[in-house]
Amino acid sequence: MAQAVCGRFAPTPSGRMHLGNVFCALLAWLSAKKQGGSITLRIEDLDKPRCPKGSAELLEDDLHWLGLDWDTGGSNGGKDAPYYQSRRFNIYEAYFTQLQKQGRTYPCFCNRAELHAAQAPHLSDGRVLYPGTCRNLTPEQAAAKALSRNPAQRLRLPDATVGFTDGHYGPYAQNLAAECGDIILRRSDGVYAYQLAVVVDDALMGITEVVRGCDLLSSTPQQLYLYQLLGFEPPSFIHVPLLTAANGRRLSKRDRDLDLGSLRQRFTGPQPLLGLLAFLAGLLPAPEPVSAQELLPLFSWDKVPRSNIIISDELLNPFQL
Repeated sequence: MAQAVCGRFAPTPSGRMHLGNVFCALLAWLSAKKQGGSITLRIEDLDKPRCPKGSAELLEDDLHWLGLDWDTGGSNGGKDAPYYQSRRFNIYEAYFTQLQKQGRTYPCFCNRAELHAAQAPHLSDGRVLYPGTCRNLTPEQAAAKALSRNPAQRLRLPDATVGFTDGHYGPYAQNLAAECGDIILRRSDGVYAYQLAVVVDDALMGITEVVRGCDLLSSTPQQLYLYQLLGFEPPSFIHVPLLTAANGRRLSKRDRDLDLGSLRQRFTGPQPLLGLLAFLAGLLPAPEPVSAQELLPLFSWDKVPRSNIIISDELLNPFQL
């Protein structure tokens, strides 16, 4: 019997969701529900100081308003609770210790300035490739450095190519050493990093399908390597185009005019907003009010564009009150 599809939406409550977050949430919801599957809501509040009190509740209210209800997670709870990453540190600790015992980790004492120094290798997209400065420290050298600075903990990545077939963009591969560099598993302040937390959570919560922005496409080979090390079966991955401003800059929570607070004031209800997003996703020939349920028979990944999508004022004009 085929495994039931379980998708997820995993927002960080560092601010109000913006139009791009909703676009991704809608596609994740449609993909899972079209297959008769379920949706889990996970609150990725690893960095608590960046997540204002009440923001997770506001996020849930916005999802309810949109009609993108979930089956387990968030304040609903479920068998894999807690669904808030800030409450799962003991779980991450157990899997970090497993990697540590395998000899896969090492302490890193580099500060931000050192990591972004001019001589540090940069990838074509501007990301800094960690040069392995602390990779071969002796235990004595590490102990001496630890007297003055708490280290982060990095994962040793091998000189190996990891590839997969994305459900929307097709084949993708990276050489872990040359294109990723050793990644951080735990920060110097003790907070576990996204790469470890997301792999552990998706595996333990039974997530079988991950739909997320294409800006995270390059994170997938690193995560697949972590799945392998921890003995987990990876989900399928489907990356989606980003919504961008007219100048090509991707939308962020700083774009207050396109966050759900502003959009809920501008629109008479969720249907016109969902109709706009459905048009951008290639599901409708023109924007028109529609509910999430009404989009289910229209949904197909073949219709969704692969290029990033520009959001202009003119595009939003027909829906202004």
